[in-house]
Amino acid sequence: MSILQRDQVWPFLVPREVKVDVSHQVILYIEDLSVSFDGFKALNNLNLYINDGELRCLIGANGAGKTTLMDVITGKTRCDSGSVWFGQTHNLLEKREADIARLGIGRKFQKPTVFEAHTVLDNLELALNTHKGILPALVARLSAGQRERIDEVMEIIGLQQQRHMLAGALSHGQKQWLEIGMLLAAEPRLLLIDEPVAGMTAQETERTAELLTSLAGHHTVVVVEHDMEFVRSIARTVTVLHQGSVLAEGSMDEVQNNRDVIDVYLGESA
Repeated sequence: MSILQRDQVWPFLVPREVKVDVSHQVILYIEDLSVSFDGFKALNNLNLYINDGELRCLIGANGAGKTTLMDVITGKTRCDSGSVWFGQTHNLLEKREADIARLGIGRKFQKPTVFEAHTVLDNLELALNTHKGILPALVARLSAGQRERIDEVMEIIGLQQQRHMLAGALSHGQKQWLEIGMLLAAEPRLLLIDEPVAGMTAQETERTAELLTSLAGHHTVVVVEHDMEFVRSIARTVTVLHQGSVLAEGSMDEVQNNRDVIDVYLGESA
């Protein structure tokens, strides 16, 4: 048997490509979704449609249902009723968290969860879209294509010069970018990003806006954020949640001038 070459990747180690039917231009269908916790309606007959390749911002006060919605999409929380479809053919409510991730849905939480004792390069290599079992970990080698993908992600997140730096030594903003890069390394179709600019400097916030805006098109990006200035800088469509339902939807200007939104969140008089 010949010695395994550095660029060789055995076929059984490469995950199958998942087909997502977006022939109607919609990648995420959420209809009549309800979730209750001890009698509290976290989601209340919520309806939401996300187009393929768009950048959507979700805003709303604490308790509006934003986190619960993401939990249902990713399989972390089960709903009481309703439906959630990824494209035309994948019923997410029938799938486990790991299966949903393999479909191409990646989630980034507010606090960055990188491997701080490993380098930026190591973090991205670990996140590549390959099987993660014991045998693959023992025998897999990066192909030329995988190394190229890591280099592409490095450029997208702007951490080329930090590639050999320990992740724990990065700034808060850089850790956030690295975690976004780890999601990108797995080549997701849908990115769910939770409060990406919390704790960032103004310069880091601006860079994050550029990063997320650049991802839309090739990926579908859903951002949950409380910083309204940041939302304004990236928003194409904004969805406002209130008491587990959609209160308003449209451009940032349309949302800010919506009477229901003003009454609920701003408390301004007519």
